[in-house]
Amino acid sequence: MKTRFTTVDIRAVIAEINANYIGMRVNNVYDIDNKTYLIRLQKPDSKAVLLVESGTRIHSTDFEWPKNMMPSGFAMKCRKHLKTRRLTQVKQLGIDRIVDIQFGSDEAAYHLIIELYDRGNIILADHEYTILNLLRFRTAEAEDVKIAVRERYPVESARPPEPLICLERLTEILSKAQNGEQVKRVLNPHLPYGATLIEHSLIEAGLPGSVKIDIAPKILEAMQIAETYMEKTENFTGKGYIIQKSEKKPSLTPGKPSEELLTYDEFHPFLFAQHAKSPYLEFDTFDKAVDEFFSKMESQKIDMKALQQEKQALKKLENVKRDHEQRLEALHQAQEVDRVKGELVEMNLPVVERALQVVRSALANQVDWTEIGIIVKEAQAAGDPVACAIKELKLQTNHITMLLKNPYISEEDQEEEENKDVVEEKGKKNKNKDKGQNKKLQKNKPMLVDVDLGLSAYANAKKYYDFKRSAEKKEQKTIEAADKAMKSAEKKTQQTLKEVQTVTTIQKARKVYWFEKFLWFISSENYLIIAGRDQQQNEMIVKRYLRAGDIYVHADLHGATSCVIKNPSGDPIPPRTLTEAGTMAVCYSAAWDAKIITSAWWVHHHQVSKTAPTGEYLTTGSFMIRGKKNFLPPSYLIMGFGFLFKVDEQSVFRHKGERKVKTVEEDMEEVTSRTAELLDEGEELMGRRTQQLTLFNKLKKIKEKYKDQDEEDRELMMQLLGVRMNKNNHATLNTKVILNHLFHVLPQEAENLLTSLTGQPHPEDVLLFAVPVCAPYTALSNYKHKVKLTPGSQKKGKAARTAVFSFMKAKEASTREKDLFRSVKDTDLSRNMPGKVKVSAPNLLAAKKK
Repeated sequence: MKTRFTTVDIRAVIAEINANYIGMRVNNVYDIDNKTYLIRLQKPDSKAVLLVESGTRIHSTDFEWPKNMMPSGFAMKCRKHLKTRRLTQVKQLGIDRIVDIQFGSDEAAYHLIIELYDRGNIILADHEYTILNLLRFRTAEAEDVKIAVRERYPVESARPPEPLICLERLTEILSKAQNGEQVKRVLNPHLPYGATLIEHSLIEAGLPGSVKIDIAPKILEAMQIAETYMEKTENFTGKGYIIQKSEKKPSLTPGKPSEELLTYDEFHPFLFAQHAKSPYLEFDTFDKAVDEFFSKMESQKIDMKALQQEKQALKKLENVKRDHEQRLEALHQAQEVDRVKGELVEMNLPVVERALQVVRSALANQVDWTEIGIIVKEAQAAGDPVACAIKELKLQTNHITMLLKNPYISEEDQEEEENKDVVEEKGKKNKNKDKGQNKKLQKNKPMLVDVDLGLSAYANAKKYYDFKRSAEKKEQKTIEAADKAMKSAEKKTQQTLKEVQTVTTIQKARKVYWFEKFLWFISSENYLIIAGRDQQQNEMIVKRYLRAGDIYVHADLHGATSCVIKNPSGDPIPPRTLTEAGTMAVCYSAAWDAKIITSAWWVHHHQVSKTAPTGEYLTTGSFMIRGKKNFLPPSYLIMGFGFLFKVDEQSVFRHKGERKVKTVEEDMEEVTSRTAELLDEGEELMGRRTQQLTLFNKLKKIKEKYKDQDEEDRELMMQLLGVRMNKNNHATLNTKVILNHLFHVLPQEAENLLTSLTGQPHPEDVLLFAVPVCAPYTALSNYKHKVKLTPGSQKKGKAARTAVFSFMKAKEASTREKDLFRSVKDTDLSRNMPGKVKVSAPNLLAAKKK
């Protein structure tokens, strides 16, 4: 599959952008991920969006792309310098895969330089090409040039366009190629056209697309054709094409034709000759073709993975069928061999009986076995017909091997039959003969037959007939068993195919939330808590996501993560949520592996600062805390792993209030109901009860503090938090708060988002997808599917698979829930676990044994 732009693509798309979007002003800049950015353009009568991806592509887009909730530092820098400026020019630097987008003019100009080769890069520079910001620092390979902030971007280093290659240079390149090497592969490194255009030009010049080294003049003619196509892209106004790849979807139903799955394979501004017979889609512009190609790429990757799984399932079914067929064929052949052996013994009764008598007599006279062999060989040399029929003495098993043939066929008939067999073997490869032919050929050919010395000749014949009947019965039983096995295998395959399709549908519908890039969970009181996976994310969380009303939680331990409790309402954070956030901060630190129980602490958002004292320096992810730290009770190293389920809008009402701040009485009831479970925890019990009692004192204080607060006091408090009441007594946020708000939505909408994620699915719910969660165990106490995690020796991946396996085996798990479990990628299951763990859950061992 083609995944990035070639030089021809770059030239074509630049021509289309220059023709359609020059003069439009930048309205805003957004980032999709760390290498993909959207530039929103507008003018009075129209709007457009340019998409640029480092190292891959640049084009306009009509699709809705998921933007980051908070812009990256690079996006913010672009906004600062590019907003309101006109798009004045888009050009390619020389013949390199580098695009220079200019905004503004003269000394007020800024350049966005997109490198579409190797690992790629995006550079923001001023009118003198001094770099203001960039995605990645690097040093140029050819010279001692740094691509870094405050350095000048070396635009003059781009390779200038070259004239058409001369015959002498072409001959020199071809002469250095290895014998049998394809021309397009030899020329591609030396020419700017790209392998696809070179192959097309060779075909147009009358040479095969995969031609080996040939005469230079003919190839030079093809390069002249390639040059004309490069000229066409200078002011390109053609169409765009997506070349499709056809894959057959196998069918289980006999006689039903297999379905065809068409996937996007390549995109081009021309319909090149090598693709003329391939299925393709045509678009009005190349720009639209590229937009369509990349917008569907992720979806088609899922389709292709599903197709491979379907093929694998059907291959297993075919192997089962082949195995049964081979087993039946072996039984049938054994029957035929035993039947023919019995008939040959019966046809040669006098010879067989005589041979048995001779060998028995020698054994009765206690003749040495070696001596018996010598006697037989001497008789064979003398031409004795009985001795000639004996081919081997198996006296250790009380048998002799005899070569028997049909005595009623002459030697001439036998030769004619053998010649006929040779002809048939050459014509039919001895594979398509029917059973009648096999019987006839086996019956008429001489065959080695083992004869039991303890039986008469007739009894030996009967023994082979008995073998034949036994094999016949066994074949019948095998056929019956095979029918059942085949039906079972087909049913299992159909179920697998159904599961694959279901999983594919779920994965396409799966929405990845902005907070999933961090460590995260939803507290038992419905607060979203996020934490950094590393120092860079710790820095990002505080700088971008810590807002007024939020709480910062941390622990004085090596590697401890920075946690932020999102609090859009601005109300005081309840103690249980603070404790759960503290547990998270401690568990994602060195305390987990060291098995140390310690305390975390919390502060208000305004106490966290990146400003270091005079003469000091704060490293990435480190912050100054001004004022008092509020220490929490010791945090036990007990995490949980489970699943949240996304429900549709019609099912949300069933889950309102699932996670809420509980009164002292409600919390006491829960503690009482869980006493039996806590008793099994041993020493841990006392610690937990002490911790909970401490929290219940605090709850009473909060209740006492706010019991006399009336509506006027409450409104005044909300105004201080940036909230005002409308005439219907509904809370609304002012513009400044909305712009600075983490969710960029009203608190009620943020709460709806969290409420639509439930750990307690109702039988009547419509479940859209499942989201794996790793959180303090108390936050998962009401989840339907959960296991407990404590420090241990099991690796994260295996632990996650063990947990999911136990969920799948649970009696209460519905079919839909199992489908949702299967749809979760393995990489997403364990990525939030704190380290090596021990998995604990009721009936976990029983689930493993099933």
